[in-house]
Parts: sequence; structure tokens; C-alpha cells
Amino acid sequence: MSRSCILNCEGKFVLFSLPKEQNVRNQWIEFVFSAMPQQYNPNLFLCSRHFTDDCFSNIDNVNAGYERRLSLKNGSVPTLFGQCTSETQPVQVAKPCFSKHWTKRQSHKTCSVFSCKGSHASLHRIPVSEETKAKWLDFIFKGNPPESVDKRMVVCSKHFSPDSFSNLGQYEAGLASRLILKNGAVPTSCPTDASAEVNLHSSDDPNQTTENDLRKGGGCSDEDLDFCDQDSVASSVDTIIEEMFIDGLDPALDWLSTEIDSLEEDSDSDVILHQNKRPRLPSTSDSPEEADGGNEKDNKSSIERWHSADETDDEPPHPVFTPVQAPGPKCISNSCSNPLKFFQLFFSKTILQEIVSNTNAYGTKCQKTEEEWENISMKELESFIALVIFMGLFKCSSLQDYWRESEYFGLCFPGQIMSYQKFLSISNTLHLSETNKDEENKKMKGTSAYEHLGKIQPMYQVIREACKTNFHPFQNITVNERIEISQPRTRQCMKNKATSDGYKLFALSDCSTGYTWDFFVYEGKSCASQTQGLSYEAVMALVDDNILGTGYKLFVDKFYSSATLFRDLLHKDVWACGPVWTNRKGFPRTKVNSLPKDAPRGTMRWIRDHELLFVHWKDSQELQMCSTFHKAYGGDTVQRKVKRHQRSRTFVDIPIPASVLEYDRIMEAMDTSNCVTRQLRLIHKPRKWYQSVFYHFLDIAVENAFILQELTAKAKNQRAMTRQAFLEMLILKLTAGVHVSSPASSSSPSSPAPASTSFHKPKHITQDSTAAGRKCELCNQETTVMCVTCDVMLCFQPQRDCFNEWHEEQGL
Repeated sequence: MSRSCILNCEGKFVLFSLPKEQNVRNQWIEFVFSAMPQQYNPNLFLCSRHFTDDCFSNIDNVNAGYERRLSLKNGSVPTLFGQCTSETQPVQVAKPCFSKHWTKRQSHKTCSVFSCKGSHASLHRIPVSEETKAKWLDFIFKGNPPESVDKRMVVCSKHFSPDSFSNLGQYEAGLASRLILKNGAVPTSCPTDASAEVNLHSSDDPNQTTENDLRKGGGCSDEDLDFCDQDSVASSVDTIIEEMFIDGLDPALDWLSTEIDSLEEDSDSDVILHQNKRPRLPSTSDSPEEADGGNEKDNKSSIERWHSADETDDEPPHPVFTPVQAPGPKCISNSCSNPLKFFQLFFSKTILQEIVSNTNAYGTKCQKTEEEWENISMKELESFIALVIFMGLFKCSSLQDYWRESEYFGLCFPGQIMSYQKFLSISNTLHLSETNKDEENKKMKGTSAYEHLGKIQPMYQVIREACKTNFHPFQNITVNERIEISQPRTRQCMKNKATSDGYKLFALSDCSTGYTWDFFVYEGKSCASQTQGLSYEAVMALVDDNILGTGYKLFVDKFYSSATLFRDLLHKDVWACGPVWTNRKGFPRTKVNSLPKDAPRGTMRWIRDHELLFVHWKDSQELQMCSTFHKAYGGDTVQRKVKRHQRSRTFVDIPIPASVLEYDRIMEAMDTSNCVTRQLRLIHKPRKWYQSVFYHFLDIAVENAFILQELTAKAKNQRAMTRQAFLEMLILKLTAGVHVSSPASSSSPSSPAPASTSFHKPKHITQDSTAAGRKCELCNQETTVMCVTCDVMLCFQPQRDCFNEWHEEQGL
């Protein structure tokens, strides 16, 4: 027999039987029958719609989904008749959250805060820290948390302030699929309108696009965001837009060429219409004429003409450089006296210990039945890193050649530090994140709560913060992209690279030193990045004037340069310069007095569109430049070989635009080939994508540490170490104290046993005490004393006893 309310209420509500207390029971009967009847059914039920909210002891928990059945307080009496309203009875439990048919996917799509009914792309689980967890529960349950709660509770990002997120700029730019909370962040915001999204922008600029705008204007629902997340992990290129991207073009800024147009004619017309009519956010510096339409702009473009080098150009105002902090190294203590100390500014002992623990846990989990995993130690991980750097200095054709046993052609150092099998075991099982968190994150794959970069996240943010903490860029900066490859399928496909697969990273570097100040991993296309284009969003996410300052000069390549980007950067008091595609939006379309095809070397044309300068210059090939802080021509010349009288070539001085001259001078100083892990990745490709990213982190740490050593030595008027000397000393420091293993073949003379400490004797290299000495291996000051056994120059004075100190560090 099915149960129902005695008053024949429609719908599914919670039913309550008659109370046992006689006085309260009589009040229930009088409410139902308006008088006390002589006979009635003692098994009758009343539904929850007839009780007020204060009659229930757990109404907040039921509305939030933590309990599936309402509980009446003792002595509660029904008082309501007729249809219930949202003000009197909001609870209607048809399918409770924790029923038998509850799924994990549904649990992570609903915010746990009471009255928060809207969906959000970023949901955050309750933290592990007990102190922070108590604050979260106190906020969720309004100061009355229960004794036990579900571990799967989540809170959406609209309950957090904007400063609670570590990647807010990248998320708003569409370069991250979900927001990431800082450690210790606590929800504090409780909006009155539960269905409205919180504006994460801190400014009131109406031209900026919020997440709510993207949901309403772009039609991005929760399912759409899930769809975009699935697209971001695709390893193949299926659309014309993706092919433009991997060829160095930005689909949102570049016009389609004739070849691409011919391909689109065969595709679906709706798709072509969507791609060609992509919505564009208004630029912060767009003029009213540009906002109203393109007719006036086309008429203006038809009147413009290209100018020659003889015509005078108005020189723009010079940038006033006002950085937030003094440029150069920051917070470098006197204890940073050797390469290892500089390296530990980025790879601290805490990070290395976490990698050791996670690698041991992952190795134990993946161990084979016939082979037992042998845990690695901190010293073994440091020795592994030292060998990776060693392989960058001494290149072999294969990994086995480093452990080759040969009397004449073998390398003794790797075999003395670590066996080949141990090195291979560490490289294959290297793991950066906790395995239990990986399992939890894997269960959420396909939902908006899934974190694509979860396997590098513990280390990812630490390295980024370390890069920004220890250095502040000088005036000239640049943004470029880097590719990290791995052996299996990866996230992004790119052409014209060493491999067709890889992870793409965008980095902001200092042009004068090459220091990598900030970077982020591109997670794939998203709904938000379809507005201004990937190149625009990447630059705006990295160039933060609140952290950097104003007056910076940004130098970029063709992939990033555009009129929209340069104008918006100028609005932030950041000047920009770089080559530009002629088919990019904003480039002058006029052909009046344009550069002829048969023009001789040194011929130039320029045109100024308010604050933007476009230059067309003929060298061996034609070059187009765009700049916001250069004059068209300043009288500069450059030497080029020009053919004379159809026989010989002679050097002649040809005019060169100021923008081209400075761009070549700045970008030539940027050496991107300094990757100590490149050799290992060529001869032994990593199996996992996060291992490739780890090697990139190692490259950044080593190169930044070397740059800080150079700048610190220069500030102290000391001689800086060369790059090779720096890497060699770093290798020795990382392997200091390692018990040298005996060679596999005792007859091999390539791996001699370490000399005893008693044989390390100092010796003067000259009889003249006034003669110039050599650089000490430890303090880099001049000395005339060397260790005969180690063949190392070391100070041996009462004030500087580097001889004994160096041997103690080496364990000799």
C-alpha cells in the first residue's frame, strides 16, 4: 500500500506519521479534521508542506544536499494549508543527493553552500588542513557545522575573493580551464542572488569581459565548458583554425589566405560562418569610429599613403621607466657563495624531498612482481640531476655510452656516481605529485573539476613564484613560446619543431640577461580564448603592470604582434615592437606609394596610424614592423653585400629603420639554446608528459641560477664564473659526499679509485710571491696555491682556508 498525505497533496514531499505524545497528537488531529473525531486511522501521514521552516531541525542540511530526509523538532504542529511557496517551504526532495542512484559526477557539479543553485566552471574541494577546513565548514553551515561531513563536498569559486586565486589572470584570458586556489584561501563571499555569477575582475572597466558575460553572450553553459575541456586534451588537429595556429598564425587576428579560403569552400557553411564571424571584445583603446563600423575605417584607409624615408616622421614620446621594484637580483643573501646555493633558490630541499617521496610511492605502486622497488634517497636524486647536467656538457650518441667500459673512450664519472640501471629506474619512475591525489583527480576526468595540470601542480606554482621572487626584469622584456616533447601522445601538435607533439609554454623573459621571470603551460583552447586570440591573451596574462610596473619595452615575434595588442599594451603604459604579418587585422590596407617588388636593398616605406608605426623595409627579403615607441627613420645605416656591375659583391651602407635595428640588437642577445637537459631528452625521451615539463623546470632553474650568479658577482665587483665552470661546480656540489662505487671491471683504468685524504697536499705554482695567481675554485679570488692531487687552485691562507673547506665539501 503506497503512503500519501492525508490531505491529498500532489507531489513528492517528506511524510511524517502522528507523534506519540498525546497533546501534540491531538493538535495534529484537530488540524486535519478541524475537530476531534470519534474514530480515525492512526497510521495517517502529513507531508512537509504543512509545516513552517522553524519546525525542522535540519532544513539547511537538506537544502544543501547533505541529508536526504527532514527531521521534525519535538512538539512541532502543522499550521499551513494550500499550495506551498518558496518562502514558506522550499524543500522538495524527489531524489535526495545521497540516494542509491547518486553518482560522483553529480556531486562535483553542485556547490555545497546553502542557497547556491547556480553552476560554475571551477569547483573546489574542502582542504586537508584542519584549521582551513574548519573555516570552510563554518562558512558552509553558517556557524553550525555537523560532526561529520561528506569528503566530496565542493564550493564554487564565486564564494571567494579575487585575491584568493593564483591564476586569475590566465583564467580570465582563457588560458586556463579552471581557477586554482592559493594555500589557505577561505570562502567569504555569499551573493544574494544565487543564480548570478560573481565578477572576478577587480576593476570596474565595462570593456572587460567577466565569466558571466561569457556564459550569457557566448552561450557557454556548464556542458559547454566540459566540452571545451575535452577539446583541450585532443592530440590531433581537426580544423582549419588549429592548422593556422600551428603554422604560427592566430585565427582570431589573421585574415584567411587564398589557400585556406579554397579549403573552406568545401567545408560546412555553418562552420565557416562561425569561424569568420567570431565575436570580438572591444579594445580599451578603440576609437568610436572603429566601434561603430568598418565603413569609415575603409574610407580612411583609402586616403592614407605610404611615406618614404625622406619624409619626416614625428618622434613619439620616450617611455618613462617606473618599475615596481628595482630591476635585478632580489633577496640574494651572502650565503649564496657557490652554484649550489643559487640553484637551491629554485629547487629547494623541500621540493626535492617531495619529489623523492612521490617517486618512491609511484615506484612502489608500479613495481613488478618479480622485482622489488628500491627507494631512492635525497642524495640519489641530487646525483641524478647532476648526471643530467653532466650529459648536457659531454654529449654521447646514446645513453649507454655514458657508462661504456673502455680503456680509451669511456667516461668514468657517471659510473662512479650511479649505476646505469639506477639512473634508468629513476628517470622512468620520476613523479612530481602524490599518487592518491592523482587517483582522486582521475575520477573527476570529464567534469569541470578535473585539473589537467594536476601532476605538475605541486611544483608548478613553486617554481613560478621563485622566478618572480629572486629577480625583477629590466626595461626590455620579451614573450616567446617553448615546446616540451615527450615520447607518447601529448596535448598540442606543432609544426616546424623538432617533433610534431609537445606541451606548449608561454614565457616572459628579460632581454638583457635572458632570465625567465614568469611562464605558464598552455592547457588547450577554451571558450574564453576565442575572443581576441591566443597570442593576445597570452601576452596580456604575462605582462601584468601591477607586478612589473610601467614604461617597459616589449619585443615579440610575428605570432603576437597586432594592432589591437599594441594599443591595449600602450593603454597600460607598456610599449611594444615586433614584426607583423601583412594580413593581420589592423595592418594598413592601402597600396598608394607602397614598396615596389623590385625595390633595391635599403628601400623603406612607413605609415603612422596615431600611436602605431608600420614600417615596410627591403633587405634580402621584405620585412614589416610595427612599433609604438620608434621613429620611422633616424638616419641609421647597416652594411650589406650588394652586387655591383654584375660581377662582384661589395659592402655598402644601406638605411635601416630604427625599429628593425633595435629589434635585431635586442633579440640577438636572447640565446634560447642553453638547455642542459636537451641532450638527455634527445637520446632518452621521457615516457610521461610531466617528466618533460620537469626537465624544462630544471632548465629554467639552472639558467636562472647562473644569471643570478653573474649579476651578483658583477654587483660585488668580482669576476663571474663562466657558464661551463658554473655547471661543473654545480655538478660537483650535487655529488659531494657520494660514496664512489668501484668500477664494474677492476682492470679498467678509466675509473681510478679516489685518492686518500693524506695525499692532498698544497703546492705553490710559482716561486715569486708577487706574481699574478689563478682563480680559486671556491671563492674565485686569486691564489698561487693548488692541490697537487686534485689539480685545483685553492686559497691556503689564515684568512681564507679554502683548501680544507673545499676538500671537506667534496668528502675527500
